[in-house]
Amino acid sequence: MGNETAFEMATSNLRFGFGVTREVGMDLADMRMRRVLVVTDSNLRSLPPVERTLTSLEDQGIGYTLFDRVRVEPTGESFRDAIDFAARGEFEAFVAVGGGSTIDTAKAANLYSTYPPSEFLDYVNPPIGKGLPIPGPLKPLIAIPTTAGTGSETTGVAIFDYTEMHAKTGIASRRLKPTIGLLDPENTRTMPPQVAAASGLDVLSHAIESYTAIPHTCRPRPERPLFRPAYQGSIPISDIGALEALRLVAQYLVRAVEDPSDDEARARMILAASYAGVGFGNAGVHLPHGMSYPVSGMVRDYKPAQYRVDHPLVPHGFSVILNAPAVFRFTAPANLERHLRAAQSLGADVSRVHLEDAGKLLADTITGFMQRLKVPNGLRGLGYTAADIPALVEGTLPQHRVTKLSPRPADPEELAALFEDAMVAW
Repeated sequence: MGNETAFEMATSNLRFGFGVTREVGMDLADMRMRRVLVVTDSNLRSLPPVERTLTSLEDQGIGYTLFDRVRVEPTGESFRDAIDFAARGEFEAFVAVGGGSTIDTAKAANLYSTYPPSEFLDYVNPPIGKGLPIPGPLKPLIAIPTTAGTGSETTGVAIFDYTEMHAKTGIASRRLKPTIGLLDPENTRTMPPQVAAASGLDVLSHAIESYTAIPHTCRPRPERPLFRPAYQGSIPISDIGALEALRLVAQYLVRAVEDPSDDEARARMILAASYAGVGFGNAGVHLPHGMSYPVSGMVRDYKPAQYRVDHPLVPHGFSVILNAPAVFRFTAPANLERHLRAAQSLGADVSRVHLEDAGKLLADTITGFMQRLKVPNGLRGLGYTAADIPALVEGTLPQHRVTKLSPRPADPEELAALFEDAMVAW
């Protein structure tokens, strides 16, 4: 078949502005929807974003049922809980109010209740699942993010912890994309600073990973357009979103974390999340995310201070960014120019830097953000030791969907060295 010669640009419709949450009822009325499932988590249920959403539905006479059992960092079991709930109702559409965990849960509930598979893993990415194509269009899904990080409102990806393997995996299809994402900066005011930090660092890594991923022309050309993967490798349009996201992160992330009342910073960060989402939702991510999945899945007792959870949890943005400096030092030789440009977009002074030092400069720039935002100092800060490295490597190896997009392949020995390097950040 030869190598790929085409790329696709797929994203949700997006609407940005203070107060756009109040338009969700009108959107559903215009779609002639009469009964919807509103998906959220127990912490958000009593907070303004959900209140505004439900009021908008009521004002337009839209019937709704509220599902508030989303798990922060969802598992296969929590996905099934939402799927079963959705399957018992006669819902015409879905509304997700929350962060990536909520939006991803709503995507899974929409898919599995619309096209029930023979087995849960049928739609899940190989090699863990079968990766079967979604057979047709899904019901409308309106995503209302309350964090500025995952970009899930733009993508056709739903991620969960597959507890049987102590690692994350997911489902990827353009048909999973929300119908529209309502980017309302008012909704991010409820984020505690630590949540804003983790979310923003996820944006940072999304952008660099998609920008430094292998070019889409390095992949084999698919037999049919339907089989073209959601994660294609870097493409010209995704590059634009990635670099703009990095510029916004450089200017506004610290402000958004250190001053929750800074409306300008919060607004720019929710835009940055969507810019990066458009980028990685088409180009993909690579090693920092692939390595992050076992870091999240193998957590023993770490609980972040400002997350209201009753179970051990590594915030996704932390699990990703702790690997990032080690990874970008490693991948830089594959494309020094792109790594240098990423560092420059993050605010680094490149005027006196030798090109061969691009990886070190990018890693040092990321580490500076980690220190300023008080991230744990490496994987040891989460409770991991050198004894965990073999299991972390084993949890990374099945993540083919993302690891194969790395500009520099990493075998098990190289992954072990990367995890060792990530144990202490500074």
